[in-house]
Amino acid sequence: MKHKVKALWAKRPYRKVEPEKSLEDAIHNLPRITNETVAEHREEVLSSARKYIYPLQHSLRRIVMISAIIFVTLTVTFFVYCVLALYRFNTTSTFMYRISQVIPFPVAKAGPNYVSYENYLFELRHYMHYYQTQQKVDFGDTSGKQQLQAFRKVAMQLVIDEAYIKQLAKQHHITVSDQEVSDEVSLLRSQNRLGSSDSVFEDVLREFWGWSLNDFKRELRSQILAQKVVSAMDADTHARAQSVLNQVRGGADFADVAKQSSEDPVTKPNGGDYGVPIDKSNRDLSPQVINQLFKLQPGQISDIVETPTGLEILKVREVDGSTLRASHIFLQFKPTSTYIDPLKQAHKTHRFITP
Repeated sequence: MKHKVKALWAKRPYRKVEPEKSLEDAIHNLPRITNETVAEHREEVLSSARKYIYPLQHSLRRIVMISAIIFVTLTVTFFVYCVLALYRFNTTSTFMYRISQVIPFPVAKAGPNYVSYENYLFELRHYMHYYQTQQKVDFGDTSGKQQLQAFRKVAMQLVIDEAYIKQLAKQHHITVSDQEVSDEVSLLRSQNRLGSSDSVFEDVLREFWGWSLNDFKRELRSQILAQKVVSAMDADTHARAQSVLNQVRGGADFADVAKQSSEDPVTKPNGGDYGVPIDKSNRDLSPQVINQLFKLQPGQISDIVETPTGLEILKVREVDGSTLRASHIFLQFKPTSTYIDPLKQAHKTHRFITP
């Protein structure tokens, strides 16, 4: 048996495999990395991923399209709501007032210029606030509705006139600087017309008018602009005032000139005498007049003093401590309508609501 096994083993040929040859074949069979093979591999990976990417891109397009449709629909709906609220129902709510501050809805057209709805609500709302909080007017009952209707007409006319005044100011290169507004505020504060402190004044503004300090300055700026426009265009009143000043400084009796030329029906018969002692807290006289009176010595006559309503020439007769007695000659400016009515006739006003 042993000899048979050996014989079989002897018949099988022995073949030795060299390790270097095996390794060489294995290396030879490895794929070669070149630019072409990298590109092919990348394309294989991308092609296998496209079946997932394409559905995702399609879904993204649908999401964007649906979102855009929803946005446009909401925008149109919101715009329609605003138009109905303002132009059909004439709402004065705080929400719509804030919207009008952002979106310049027009309430009228004064000649070539539009009047913003925000200006109209600004004027109307402070009237409403005062009468609701201080006078306890109920704008829901019959008399309150009638009063509100009257306020609407007043507010509309105010903002339209203001638009024409701005046109005149632009034509005559008239502006109001921040410094002029600040000076006017300082003058009012020096006479204690704005409360004892900033906080007190701001509380009064908020309580009585629903205004902030900036709202007050905005209103003050409009008043100063209107005054400057009228003053610049009313050359006749300035000429008459200069003539009167020349008379009293030339030796004419102040009382006689006042009886002849003054346009204050209350003081004119008394030769311009105010008739009462005047102190710095007097509210019956304009702040400009009070400011000038307390700069004069007894017997001294002022220069021409410009006030919101006209021109004044002042004379202090006597000073007694913190009060004084004085006389004045008042020449009234022509009404604002003198200058804006021709504009209204040349450029008609178009109202977009019926106040």
